[in-house]
Amino acid sequence: MNRNPIVPFILIIFLGIGLVFLLSSQGANQEEEGGGEETASEEGGEGGGESGGEASSGDFDAEGFARDNCASCHGQDFSGGMGPALAGTGLSEEEFSTTVREGPGSMPAFSQDQIADEDLSTLYQFFSEQ
Repeated sequence: MNRNPIVPFILIIFLGIGLVFLLSSQGANQEEEGGGEETASEEGGEGGGESGGEASSGDFDAEGFARDNCASCHGQDFSGGMGPALAGTGLSEEEFSTTVREGPGSMPAFSQDQIADEDLSTLYQFFSEQ
């Protein structure tokens, strides 16, 4: 009659922790398997590979780079969010490049290894046409 009420709680906690690890590992496996091209572009965009700075404008996906690196703060349609609007930017190309390279405030700075100057110019043109 006198059961210990803490035992079910301990079992539920262990079950919950086990499920968290299981689901985390499944999500990591899906990202590795399903994101072939996205993973490669993210590595180049994050400065992980040597070819990141050597990519030419011909194979640079400005919209993809913007969605991966800018949309979380500047909005999915780049009309503003936590950060200012990028669509139809009123900045000159030089001001835009300086802002991206230096990363003012809480914005991360992007080095030459993460986005080449010519790709930065393509990104500026993408935002100017929005």
